[in-house]
Amino acid sequence: MLKKLLLVAALGSAAVFSGCESMQTSPHITENLQLLQNKTWIATQIGGTEIKTAPNARNIPSIQFDEASKRVSGSDGCNRIMGAYTAGNDTLQLSQLGSTRMACPGNGNLDQAYNAALSKVTHYQVYGKTLKLLDHNGNLLIQYESAVHPR
Repeated sequence: MLKKLLLVAALGSAAVFSGCESMQTSPHITENLQLLQNKTWIATQIGGTEIKTAPNARNIPSIQFDEASKRVSGSDGCNRIMGAYTAGNDTLQLSQLGSTRMACPGNGNLDQAYNAALSKVTHYQVYGKTLKLLDHNGNLLIQYESAVHPR
């Protein structure tokens, strides 16, 4: 009986310690988050379609992930967007997304395509100055390049 109790206690302790160890943030997760957060990302592609915007355009589709507040903000090419996010090593969940509701004539429904793509995001990849937002199958939804000037 004592051996069984000792075995259960040892297994329980091992489970607790391994659980605590996995709760720590790995250096790879921290590195990915640092590359994702606190910069302005300018959309260059939605799905397989390249986004062409004039350099002097007023509302270029963009996104920012604020590390301190865990808030996401940006523009869909017409309206301001805002919400919350949770990010892991390669996972990204956008929640409580909202936007202003201005009329957007002449933008070729860019705002609608951008918001539809954002609603499907589950993962991300960051390589240098490129951010890719992906769906659960790994398909490209939106691709960004980091802006020259931080916000």
